[in-house]
Amino acid sequence: MEPKQKLINSAEVCVDEALCGLVRANGGLSLMEGGHRVLLRSDLNLLRGKVALLSGGGSGHEPAHGGFIGVGMLSAAVAGGVFASPPPASILAAILCLHNAGAQGVLLIVKNYTGDRLNFGLAAEQARNHGVDVDMVIVADDCAFNQPSKAGRRGLCGTIFVDKLAGALAEEGCSLSQIVAKVTELLKGIGTLGVSLSPCSVPGSLPSFDLPPGDMEIGLGIHGEPGIKRSKMASADEVVKTMIDHMTNNDSQSHLPLKSGNSVVVCVNNLGALSCLEMAVVTRATIVCLESRGVVVARVMSGSFMTALEMVGVSLTVMTVDQETLRLFDAKTSAPAWPNLSSVCVSGRSFITEAPEMSPNPQDHTHKEGPLSPAMRKALVKVCSTLLEKQEELNALDRASGDGDCGNTHAQAAKAIQEWLQDHVVPGCPGRLLSVLAGLVQEKMGGSSGALYSLFLTAAAGHVTEGQSNGAAWATAMHAGTQAMKKYGGADVGDRTMLDALCPAVDELMKLKTASPGGQLAVLQNAVKKASLGAESTLHLTAMAGRASYIAAERVSLP
Repeated sequence: MEPKQKLINSAEVCVDEALCGLVRANGGLSLMEGGHRVLLRSDLNLLRGKVALLSGGGSGHEPAHGGFIGVGMLSAAVAGGVFASPPPASILAAILCLHNAGAQGVLLIVKNYTGDRLNFGLAAEQARNHGVDVDMVIVADDCAFNQPSKAGRRGLCGTIFVDKLAGALAEEGCSLSQIVAKVTELLKGIGTLGVSLSPCSVPGSLPSFDLPPGDMEIGLGIHGEPGIKRSKMASADEVVKTMIDHMTNNDSQSHLPLKSGNSVVVCVNNLGALSCLEMAVVTRATIVCLESRGVVVARVMSGSFMTALEMVGVSLTVMTVDQETLRLFDAKTSAPAWPNLSSVCVSGRSFITEAPEMSPNPQDHTHKEGPLSPAMRKALVKVCSTLLEKQEELNALDRASGDGDCGNTHAQAAKAIQEWLQDHVVPGCPGRLLSVLAGLVQEKMGGSSGALYSLFLTAAAGHVTEGQSNGAAWATAMHAGTQAMKKYGGADVGDRTMLDALCPAVDELMKLKTASPGGQLAVLQNAVKKASLGAESTLHLTAMAGRASYIAAERVSLP
């Protein structure tokens, strides 16, 4: 097996180049010199007298943790290699940098992994010897294991809730001990569970585990380690229900206590490679599932917050909240990866907007006959019967340059018009009739043909009224129809479309505006000839629009 292809320059420099890219793109961030992989707020002077927040861990979880640096969140983040804990020297450098900026204490927010605990712990001890007031909170929000081992529960996406709440407290001027006490209490109400449909792979390495197609892994961490159980792939609704059942199962030592009536904030976190469409489906399922248990969903964040490279999966983090916690959650932050959320409660909000009253379809109106009705009916009947006769011929022409259904599409329109004619009178006003036809082809014909004819008829309808239906008015109507087709269809004369037959005929019809009553028939006859010649002329044209434009010109050998 080959390692997975990745769009990087090399596995050796990808972490440093990624950190550089993040800092270059964000004015609020800066990078510590000396190869330390420490990202800092670029406005460290604003920390004077306040508690500074430092987090970090292995790379590969972007946007965590660098994306959560800003006013109201982290003051700095330290990155290790991909999925590797950062070295103590860099953590210490970050702590001292924050201390030197005038911070009145430094809080380390650490995910519960052995490497992170050891390295952050060592740096904290060294910082104390330098006279820094430093403390540490361990985030262990994983709900996967019913009986966690001595290592305890893993630190997952709940970490960014801690960053947010502690950041808001620090911004308000709380002391280090106050923040630690408050966050320790809040951590009891945070739980996370992940599910994945694929493994991930560290740049330059093979995938971390093997997952057969159609299987999913429940309860996995963020380092490519497998989960607690495998099961067959199920629908989004079922997967979400399984996850929430597992997270809140009272028999499990690592469950999240959740009762009907509780208010929660939810994070639907993309583990790296789910599409936004799938994320939105999972988000809906999560809200519906929690509400069905009587839980009030106060806020939802949905997106990529703590990923595992390109893992196709999602984690759900649920945090029980009261009004005070919500106030801290809603506090403003400048961190680039924190979403711009509304502070309206998700549950209990009316989220449907009324549709506007649409005027009923013109084909359903009752119309009045007029002197022109018999002639227009006769013309329509003839058009429909001709289209039905030519069904096979049109299909054959279309097979040569399209998908071979042109005859069928036109037959659908013809039949719809024939059916309408059986039960309705033809209105005396030609514009009314054109509107009816536009409605029928839009509804019954389908495809781009239906849209084109409907456009033509809709644009033409306004130019022929009962009192204004002489030759000049019809010519203007025809001209308006072809102009609308050009405008919205993007084709022009010479592009090998129906405009090559229509436009020459319309140009001829425009002579009706000046023709004497005796010369009108000649203009009509010439218009028919021009349409015929225009249709034949397409034999020698190169298709520039429509489906035939995608086909090699030498294969398009029919008009």
